[in-house]
Amino acid sequence: MKRNFLKVVATAATALFVGATVAQAASVEWSGSLRPRFEVNERHDFNADTSADYFVSTQVRLNAKAEILPDTSAFIQLQSVRTWGSNQSGAASSNTNPAGSGNASFGTPDDRDASVGVHQAYFTLKNFATLPVDLQLGRQEVILDGHRLFGNTVWTQGQQSHDAVRVNHAHDNMTFSALYIRGNDGGNTVTADPHDIDVYVAYANIKGILGGGLSLIYSVTDDECGTGACTAGPTDNNIHTIGARQAGQLFGLDYRAEYYYQFGGAEADAAGVAGGYTTTGAGSGVDRSAYLLGVRVGKKFNNVMWKPGITLWYDYKSGTSDEDARNGDFKSFNTLFDTGHKFYGLMDLFLASNGSDTNHLGLVDYAIKTSISPAKNWTLKSDWHYFTTAESANANILVSGRAVANVYSDSKALGHEIDLTLVHKYNANTNISFGYSRFMKDPLLALTANGLGTAGNGPSNSANWAYLQFDVRF
Repeated sequence: MKRNFLKVVATAATALFVGATVAQAASVEWSGSLRPRFEVNERHDFNADTSADYFVSTQVRLNAKAEILPDTSAFIQLQSVRTWGSNQSGAASSNTNPAGSGNASFGTPDDRDASVGVHQAYFTLKNFATLPVDLQLGRQEVILDGHRLFGNTVWTQGQQSHDAVRVNHAHDNMTFSALYIRGNDGGNTVTADPHDIDVYVAYANIKGILGGGLSLIYSVTDDECGTGACTAGPTDNNIHTIGARQAGQLFGLDYRAEYYYQFGGAEADAAGVAGGYTTTGAGSGVDRSAYLLGVRVGKKFNNVMWKPGITLWYDYKSGTSDEDARNGDFKSFNTLFDTGHKFYGLMDLFLASNGSDTNHLGLVDYAIKTSISPAKNWTLKSDWHYFTTAESANANILVSGRAVANVYSDSKALGHEIDLTLVHKYNANTNISFGYSRFMKDPLLALTANGLGTAGNGPSNSANWAYLQFDVRF
């Protein structure tokens, strides 16, 4: 009785979102997940005089997939992300947290948690307008290939979705997609329009090439100042990205090779800021010319005890040198909507898409990744990263706060990171993960834009981070 009553209530709630037709749908599929994570966080603190932060966050999701008609479907995903003990009432005292997304035990004794929101809500029309394309419209995650330029960030509890229109076409071994993303809407007034950001994407994937698939992409970010100040009127910051990715298995080796090139320009406002990058003076813009190269080769030995695997990894994101900056050239690659956690170490020290986390000097990542399965449903992974900048720091630079001591003028080394991850498949619906990471910094890391290890910190050359996570799906 109780179970049937809940089904009726759930179906009624879905109908409010996608229309009365859903109530008559041939199929409504419900699913969801809970993902609590306990973290010991010291990853952004190289100060030996401070203690690590301890906290628990939780992601809760409820999904509804409705097959309305043979050519019409809808998907809604409700999500709540909150930190345990956060106080949505915002009561200020020594034993309460500031305003957050949940209800704290010592806050106002009235749970008014307003953290639930719509993470995804879109409908799909197959063979739209009798054309051989499927239309997908609404708020949706945009994931292309390995989450390099467009992904949902995987690790973050909220992950990322977009207000977008997507058209897909599949033919034989080829898939084509065209996307429009409304990245930012500045408002409906004349003065607000310059704050708009629009993203256009053309994407193709062809399978059956060199033991895998070839992907091609062309993306345009049309930024008319976006969320910036626009103090001197519109200051365009346009990013064109074109590239290719080939991934598959060849000669018993898993491999990936990808290359992306960016061009475009950015005007500077009255403060001398062009595309988020401080230029040498007001009104002077920059010309964009940047690239990203990624290569990975790996082998999994499934017929050997513990099924060991090893992967060799190399990533290069171009940066802006001192001479480039003086000449008005911007050569720092922008990873758009990337998932840096997946690529640049699990401690998340290098996440800024525009490269500001290394003061636009670029990033080079050398990595060796290994894995073993010591027992059924257990996997242990070990990753080692060595990070450097693509360009050397220099004391004579005048932009972006990059003036540094001469002792670092030829330095590129940022540090080493070790990531250990243990994953246990507890049952068909539950995974339990434990991770520990340690970053051993080199002096140049203290000069990056995020201020890691700046003056005043205690004498520490390393930082640690650990977590325990449960992922339950139903």
